[in-house]
Amino acid sequence: MPMTHSTNADWLARSQAAVWHPCTQMQHHARPDSPAYLPLVPIARGQGAWLFDFEGKRYLDGISSWWTNVFGHANPRINAVLKEQLETLEHVMLAGFTHQPVVELSERLSALTGGALGHAFYASDGASATEIALKMSFHYWRNVGRPEKAEFLCLAGSYHGETVGALAVTDVAIFKDAYAPLVRAATVIPSPDFRLGEAGESPADVARRAAAALESHLEQHGERIAALIVEPLVQGAAGMAMYDPEYLRLARQLCDRHEVHLICDEIAVGCGRTGTFFAHEQAGIRPDLMCLSKGISGGYLPLSIVLCSDTIYGAFLDDSVARAFLHSHSYTGNPLACRAALATLDIFEQDDVIATNRDKAQRLGDALAPLANHPQVRHLRQRGMIAAFDVATDDPHFSRKFYRAALDREALIRPIGNTVYVMPPYIVSDEEIGHLGKTITEALNDALSI
Repeated sequence: MPMTHSTNADWLARSQAAVWHPCTQMQHHARPDSPAYLPLVPIARGQGAWLFDFEGKRYLDGISSWWTNVFGHANPRINAVLKEQLETLEHVMLAGFTHQPVVELSERLSALTGGALGHAFYASDGASATEIALKMSFHYWRNVGRPEKAEFLCLAGSYHGETVGALAVTDVAIFKDAYAPLVRAATVIPSPDFRLGEAGESPADVARRAAAALESHLEQHGERIAALIVEPLVQGAAGMAMYDPEYLRLARQLCDRHEVHLICDEIAVGCGRTGTFFAHEQAGIRPDLMCLSKGISGGYLPLSIVLCSDTIYGAFLDDSVARAFLHSHSYTGNPLACRAALATLDIFEQDDVIATNRDKAQRLGDALAPLANHPQVRHLRQRGMIAAFDVATDDPHFSRKFYRAALDREALIRPIGNTVYVMPPYIVSDEEIGHLGKTITEALNDALSI
């Protein structure tokens, strides 16, 4: 059907008949009369920070389409690079072959870690990156003659993906419980989420208390632990749980003391989201393994990367194939995806994005500041270009009501349970930030029937 003759209704009907959408109870799309109704929004095109449906209605993408489109939609600079790459090389397998985009991207990512993480392994999505990091750690200890170090630690409320291996280190019941019989679960240790603070405790105090629990566990079981995996500074699916960098500093020390790998899952919080290119930089540390995805390709193409240290890489070098890291994906290191990532890194450098984001983060915080006085808002918080607050309500349909109210006001803002958050593209303007602030206040009151 030609786009010029398409309507929203056309695409809604066809999608509902043929597409199984992710993270969705499909029945919620089909019952507009239900308080649990979740509108299915057909999108014809994107431009900058906006998405447009087939009838011209627009939506400000306040969550960067699940935290991926860091420089907006249809970015002309990324578009130009991809068009050039299309005429050169669209794909070649990375087993036994290599190509310019993957070499250049690997070198640049290593440089961003000061050379501490000098080896890049490629996949297509964040959950795959988690699986790769876990397998690398497990196999490393086997290769160096420590096979007893085969268990993993994760934080309460952690989310690292929904494949079976990633679910092992994910602590969000709605994603995990149905598949528990398939999963070899990790040990869950206390989160440094500052919302858990007791009377008189600072965020740093909460971080130290959580680190003390980690220390206690490692003292008892460290000889069996392969790795600790964390989302640095912000635990996304836990409701944008934010914590003090002190936890990462102490965790790094404890992992070193007990010979445990530290895996930093920077999939959501990397690429400038928290105020530094990598969130863990704010603690002055480096992990042993780091997972990247989402924003690294500018939201254009599926791409994930695991960066590892020389020590880990070296343990796999041997004449024996069985000691190699035998993991692969058909589209590993795809040239188009790597070229999109290189274009994304170019924009970061050329536009001094990290510094610019500090100013935009201030304006975002100012736009949301009045919400601190709202009677049902709790824990208004911000880390860089991530802002969030919790809503005191017992309404089980709050998140969907808020989502619908925001769509009515031309904004895509999709709460996680009772947590409302924004993670806008870095190209967002002052006017668009103002629109987000106004929309959030109005949608909140609408959802709460105030």
